[in-house]
Amino acid sequence: MASEGPVNTEERSQQLSFMKKALAMGEKALEVGETPVGCVLVYNNQIVGSGMNDTNRSMNGTRHAEFIAIEEMLRSYPKSALRDTDLYVTVEPCVMCASALRQYQIRKVYFGCANERFGGNGSVLSLHSDPALDPPYPVQEGLYQKEAIMLLRRFYIQENDKAPNPRPKKNRELKTHIEV
Repeated sequence: MASEGPVNTEERSQQLSFMKKALAMGEKALEVGETPVGCVLVYNNQIVGSGMNDTNRSMNGTRHAEFIAIEEMLRSYPKSALRDTDLYVTVEPCVMCASALRQYQIRKVYFGCANERFGGNGSVLSLHSDPALDPPYPVQEGLYQKEAIMLLRRFYIQENDKAPNPRPKKNRELKTHIEV
């Protein structure tokens, strides 16, 4: 996965601050029983859209955090502003979201942890850099990676009554050790 050269301390501090906001959205999603993925869109160093997964409540598999944040941003900004917008998201965008981000020509994506099952930014497919599409967008992974993984673990250890085939999880333990 792509990453860019050295980042100054102020830039890094801003990146971490925006990722903390994405993690807060993920926490909010967890509190309401959603898969804890949260994100923020940053344009001119300002958060212009935020989202969290809403697939369980809405019963709509397309209501991912990224789509909700984009929808919010587009209420106030033209679509062309996405070319100068960065996305901070707790989990690598899935193939569906990565494709949309490519079509919207997002400037850059920062994410916490990889999505080994559905990732569209290098884990499964590399839609962000596929030469058959243009223009590509760079990605930077690993911002608050452990925190993003723990959010997912906290969700997957609990019961999900809205799952198509709920599985009992009464004897599961939360694993806190993360190898990176």
